[in-house]
Amino acid sequence: MGTLTLAIVLGMLLGNLGVWSAGRTDAGIDFCKSTMLRIGIVLFGFRITFQEIGEVGLAGIAIGIVVVLLTFTVAVALGTRVFGLDRQSSILIGAGASICGAAAVMATQGVVRARPETVSVAIATVVVFGTLSMFIYPLLYPHLGMDEHAYGVFVGSTVHEVAQVVAAGQSVGEQAAATAVIEKMWRVTLLAPFLLALGFGSGAGGGESGRRARIAIPWFAVLFIVAASLNSLQVLPPMLVEGFGSLATFLLAIAMAALGLRTRFQVIREAGVKPLKLGAAVCVFLIVGGYMINIVLARVLG
Repeated sequence: MGTLTLAIVLGMLLGNLGVWSAGRTDAGIDFCKSTMLRIGIVLFGFRITFQEIGEVGLAGIAIGIVVVLLTFTVAVALGTRVFGLDRQSSILIGAGASICGAAAVMATQGVVRARPETVSVAIATVVVFGTLSMFIYPLLYPHLGMDEHAYGVFVGSTVHEVAQVVAAGQSVGEQAAATAVIEKMWRVTLLAPFLLALGFGSGAGGGESGRRARIAIPWFAVLFIVAASLNSLQVLPPMLVEGFGSLATFLLAIAMAALGLRTRFQVIREAGVKPLKLGAAVCVFLIVGGYMINIVLARVLG
């Protein structure tokens, strides 16, 4: 069990067994699972080079777009037509699963004007199934017929949260982790156009929700590219770059522990089985459908 995987498991145990109770530490936990996560991802960029980014290629770009579009469409269709969920819940769970987990859910909230309880259920659902994926993918790796690079693209294009992508990649190898993060950053950059399209589609493009959608730019993804650029140009001392890499792992472990502490199964139980059914169905689609998308587009465009 890798560092990040162990961190989220311990966080979930502490949070759900009552060892760590909610209260005055909530603000700090939220800071760790959001801001410190993004700082850790930026620093992880110092492990990446332009050559590795280029290796993702046109296939990786196409895979990311297709996975986001199909996953969101499937989630909304299944949620509203099969599992009997309201449209807001289906959209939030679909956004979180298709793009970047809880961050996408929170960003989408402003567009669809979702109720706070709906947002909480969507976040919990996405985090739970994203965490399960973090364990499932490394177990599937020996049976996928993929090398580390292809596996990294598969993980980056289909796993929910950024930190979960890092954990699932590192469980196989550093090359898999690097490729997975690059692919995931591409998916994250799709959040802004996704919100704009969703806002215009819901008739909110010119109103308050439209403005919120335009503000939701994933700047940490841009800084990730800047860090990779500095590493590729080798303008920083190797000792400093190595230190940034170690600090990235430390911050990501903190973020994973905080994410685990915030994953309360009580919220899921109170919401009922409908969100769980949708979350499970979307998770299966990401694994099976995402694998097929990766294989087909890699052969056509690779």
